Amino acid sequence: MSWLEKWTKRMMLSVGILGVVIIYSGFIYLLLSGRSVAVLPWYLLLSPWICIFFGLDHARQFRVITWFVRRFKH
Repeated sequence: MSWLEKWTKRMMLSVGILGVVIIYSGFIYLLLSGRSVAVLPWYLLLSPWICIFFGLDHARQFRVITWFVRRFKH
């Protein structure tokens, strides 16, 4: 794996984790303050998880996919 690929994966992982913290804190704040969250698109809550997934190495990505398949197969 080249240094550029490693750096890109680390950056994706960092952006994803930071995105989860910021977006979900804002989402919880809106819920608790009684404001409407209807204006938030669903992909806004999903996008940081996509960054985290692509920031993982290939073995962990495979384990995540396997977990999802087993989880939703039942």
